[in-house]
Amino acid sequence: FYYAINSILYQRGIYQPETFKRESKYGLTVLTTTDEGLIAYLNQIMAQMSTWLTDGKVQRLVVVVSGVDSGETLERWQFQVSIEDQNDTSVVGSDENDPMNAPKTTKPASKKMVKEVHNEIQAIIRQITASVTFLPLLNELCSFDLLVYTNKDAVVPKKWEDSDPRYIINSQEVKLRSFSTSVHKVDSLVTYKEADEWDL
Repeated sequence: FYYAINSILYQRGIYQPETFKRESKYGLTVLTTTDEGLIAYLNQIMAQMSTWLTDGKVQRLVVVVSGVDSGETLERWQFQVSIEDQNDTSVVGSDENDPMNAPKTTKPASKKMVKEVHNEIQAIIRQITASVTFLPLLNELCSFDLLVYTNKDAVVPKKWEDSDPRYIINSQEVKLRSFSTSVHKVDSLVTYKEADEWDL
């Protein structure tokens, strides 16, 4: 999530380009912020997200882009999290011609290779980069917020606040790639306000 958020902030011009640096991740050259305040904020969010993910408490993460002056929500980048079925099994040793007539046995499905996961994350980051080709220009100074949807029994830090969903009325939606590990699956999409509805 950290690198996806950084890519969104860079590609959508939320922070100045000169405040980002290049680094290699997932076999790609990605841009990450050098702003110390932003790094501290993102690290705090990611640390809490990691705890919730481990406990299976996260439902989705949403990056909300809104106009500073208008206060309108212009884009919502949503990453929906679901837990993969841990009970998937595969059948082995069930050859009916086996003279020993061995009974069927099962074993857990093999874990996904790290390279496969990285390839799927690469595809999402590339889509975020390519989003500038179809998303409307942001014609005003913008800020962003992170919304984390959790299960009701999740322990929430005291400094965190409840927020409204920040939905966009009459919006357009584009589904992005999904990726999965042996534990979680993440489906992503971006919702945005059409340019002809903006005050140009």
